[in-house]
Amino acid sequence: MFKDRTGKILTLEEFFSKVINRVKNIFLEFGVFLLHLVGYIPSHCFRRFCYRLARIKIGKGSTIHTKTRFYNPRNIIIGEDTIVGEGAVLDGRARLIIGSHVDIASEVMIYNSQHDIENENFTAVDKPVVIEDYVFIGPRAIILPGVTIGKGAIVAAGAVVTKDVPPYAIVGGVPAKIIGERKNKNLHYKLGRARWFR
Repeated sequence: MFKDRTGKILTLEEFFSKVINRVKNIFLEFGVFLLHLVGYIPSHCFRRFCYRLARIKIGKGSTIHTKTRFYNPRNIIIGEDTIVGEGAVLDGRARLIIGSHVDIASEVMIYNSQHDIENENFTAVDKPVVIEDYVFIGPRAIILPGVTIGKGAIVAAGAVVTKDVPPYAIVGGVPAKIIGERKNKNLHYKLGRARWFR
C-alpha cells in the first residue's frame, strides 16, 4: 500500500505517476542548477547560447547579464533589445512574457508561482506575468504572480508590484501604488549593445 505525503492511499497508477513526476522534477532542477552555473560565465554570447538551448526564447539584441536565476526556463519569452540586469530572478513556472526594449535593473525578482496560504496543503498557484514594451523596472523591485505591466510603465526601485500597472504609469512603494505618469508616450529608443563581460 502506497500513501502520499498527506496520508491518502494511492492506487498503483497514481503511485507510478508520482514517481515519474518526481524524476522529471529532478531533471528540471538539475537543468536549472546548470543554468545557474552558466550565469557566472563572463561571456554574454556563451550565456545566451546556453539559455536558448534551455528553450528560453530571446529576441535579437537582448542581453541577460551575469548571475540571473531561472525557474523552469522553457516558459520564458524575451523580446528584442531587452536588458536583464545582474542577479535577476526570472520565474518560468507559468508563462513569463517580457516585451521589447524593456530595461530590467539588477536584482529584480519576477515570480509567477506562489503558495495558496488558505489551502490545507499549501499548494502552489501559478499565474502568468506580462511585461509590455518599453517598461523600466528599477533595482530590487519584486513583481508577483498574475501581474501585467503596461507599455512604457516605470516601476521604482524596491517596489513590490501586486496588481496590474497601467501603461505609462510610474509606481513605487510596498505594495506598489501609482505615484506619477510618464509624460513621453512616443517611445522608440533602443537600449544599446550588450556589455561583453557582465
